Amino acid sequence: MDKAGAELIVGLDIGTTKVCAVVAELLQDRQLKIIGIGDCESRGLRKGMVVNIEDTVRSIRQAVDVAGQMAGCNIKSVFVGIAGGHIMGINSHGVIAVQGNEVMPSDVTRVLEAARTVAIPSDREVIHILPQEYIVDNQRGIVDPIGMAGVRLEVNVHIVTAAVSSAQNLVRSSNRAGLHVEDIVLESLASAKAVLTDEEREIGVALVDLGGGTSDIAIFENNAIKHTAVVPLGGSTLTNDIAFGLRTPTKAAERIKVKYGCALRDLVQEDETIEVPSVGGRPPQKLSRQVLADICEPRMEEILTFVDRTLVNSGGKDRIRSGVVLTGGAALIEGCVELGEQIFGVPTRIGYPTNAKGLTDAANNPKSSTAVGLLHFGADKVLARQISRVSLETEAKPETKIVSELTPSDEGPFKRLLRKMRSWFQDIS
Repeated sequence: MDKAGAELIVGLDIGTTKVCAVVAELLQDRQLKIIGIGDCESRGLRKGMVVNIEDTVRSIRQAVDVAGQMAGCNIKSVFVGIAGGHIMGINSHGVIAVQGNEVMPSDVTRVLEAARTVAIPSDREVIHILPQEYIVDNQRGIVDPIGMAGVRLEVNVHIVTAAVSSAQNLVRSSNRAGLHVEDIVLESLASAKAVLTDEEREIGVALVDLGGGTSDIAIFENNAIKHTAVVPLGGSTLTNDIAFGLRTPTKAAERIKVKYGCALRDLVQEDETIEVPSVGGRPPQKLSRQVLADICEPRMEEILTFVDRTLVNSGGKDRIRSGVVLTGGAALIEGCVELGEQIFGVPTRIGYPTNAKGLTDAANNPKSSTAVGLLHFGADKVLARQISRVSLETEAKPETKIVSELTPSDEGPFKRLLRKMRSWFQDIS
């Protein structure tokens, strides 16, 4: 999309509890300037998967309309995040013989295709093929092999797959809302783009996106993705516990969780009280906040313990030397960092979206991490498209002759002799 000559990018996070749309302008210095944001309650999804298309379409339209009005533009295309228990990640290896003595872009394409040739069920599709490292003639740790000399090229990749039906339902819902889907991006990778630092990616870090229906995990080391996983527990599980334990409506339980929730009972003062709405027209009741903490702590402990067990089973727990970064709406619950450090045994922090200008006050929230990260993915794709376009235009231009037709005064002695000999032969013939 364009607005007065500027390239606009839209990230659309279709989550279990909320739908968030963020509009940004891609500036000439390759920075993103956020100019519009809209979110609304999500209806039609369960654990990251569409269960009611009509409700999902209405939620998408509502969020996109708000973001478009704020940005002053008509949104037509979006980058969409995907999550859910159906997401699976596997590591693969590819190897080819280099055509010639120099690695060319075509060789990189061929080796990635070779790494992709793994057995994938017909009901699944590849979302990402993420290079971890290239190997040229047994030289490991290469980030970009193009131009290097060698005869054998290898690559280690991480392949992310999703259920075909789930991906198609996200695309179909967006299309029915009048939107073209530019690309589908794994939400944990998008969030990582928004909240992780270059140093964390290099040293080793685990990103844990505590969403509404699921908790998405991504492990990075040496600036490459090493493992992805999804835990089928999230903030909505805790909301349901609060609604059941306090006998309050689900919407009220969500507000109570966000405002008063605490993942560690020791952080709550004994004299703190909260007002809890009742059901069936009964008057609200006053309860000690410690009662709420008694509900929150066991569930948050279960979620984070599940995440820690996943990290250990993946073999990547030893890789996260810089610690764990928690993001997503559920990460804002008081005491989440302290509980995380107790369970993970490594430094833990809350991840906020960075590397963007404009409406940062509205977007600077862990619950917007995925949508802002989708903007960064979109910016990378737009820039790659622009570079490719320039390259094609350069190749299409006719080559300029280095030596034009020479006049006799411009010729050297040899060329003058050659010209005279040619004229002699013409005269003889």
